[in-house]
Amino acid sequence: MAQAPAQLQSLEQRLAALATENPGEYGIAALDLTSGAMVAFNGDRPFPMASTVKVAVAAAYLSEVDAGRRTLDDPIGASTARVLMEAMIIHSDNRATDMLIATLGGPSAIDSWLRAHRLSGIRADRTIATLLSDRRDLTDVRDSSTPTAMLGLLRAIDSGEALTPQSRAHLLDLMRRCATGTNRIRGLLPPEARVEHKTGTLNGYTGDVGYLTYPDGRRIAVVFFARGGSNRPGVISTAARAIYDGFGGGGQAAGLAAQAGRVQNAYAPIERSAPAGSACSLGGQAVQAQC
Repeated sequence: MAQAPAQLQSLEQRLAALATENPGEYGIAALDLTSGAMVAFNGDRPFPMASTVKVAVAAAYLSEVDAGRRTLDDPIGASTARVLMEAMIIHSDNRATDMLIATLGGPSAIDSWLRAHRLSGIRADRTIATLLSDRRDLTDVRDSSTPTAMLGLLRAIDSGEALTPQSRAHLLDLMRRCATGTNRIRGLLPPEARVEHKTGTLNGYTGDVGYLTYPDGRRIAVVFFARGGSNRPGVISTAARAIYDGFGGGGQAAGLAAQAGRVQNAYAPIERSAPAGSACSLGGQAVQAQC
């Protein structure tokens, strides 16, 4: 059942207060995948995707599997597509991502897949290695997405429009096991909430996108992009809880939103160099991004 307009309006107002009363720039969007009810703040403003683009890379490869042109057990280098995809989504491995992108034909192949699924406002332009080596500009429209465009990708994946049920289940299982950014979407949600998500991180930027599932099976697609400010994960986790309670009819959303101007630094950004060879390394060199 769709939320009453007043309830949606109230939730949007709470999200706007949270975003505007904290330093930084935020893009937030949420979609009830059953009713189609949606809320957004800066929904049409482009933000860097960083590692959230890896959802599109995985979906593009799985589409090839669905078409019978590839399999998850295809060898790629010394590994397989299955192992590389697990590393890419669960641990945000950049080298694994670029190997999958190269196998598909480069960033233009990912962008073509997005266009083929009529997804506008989202674009893939560079490999992860190139993105990280370029001069960092958080307003660069390359490799960017608006919050509502990312919602469109998440909806296409969940609805079966973009993937078969088997491929959808495979990707959602990987996103459920995502090991990065536990202080973002997951940070303040109750234990009964199921989360499938993918994070993105650059210096000065934090993102998290995915799905929230209620105990009764209802699902919400959510997108959080943030640049600037000093407590982006804290704002994201507070907004995620407000959305979970707001769409679910919980009574705690207003109380959480009342904290909009005083989100605690317990959820401070994690932006540190990763040890070489870790999930956030590229070619054995530690990088300060894309976790």
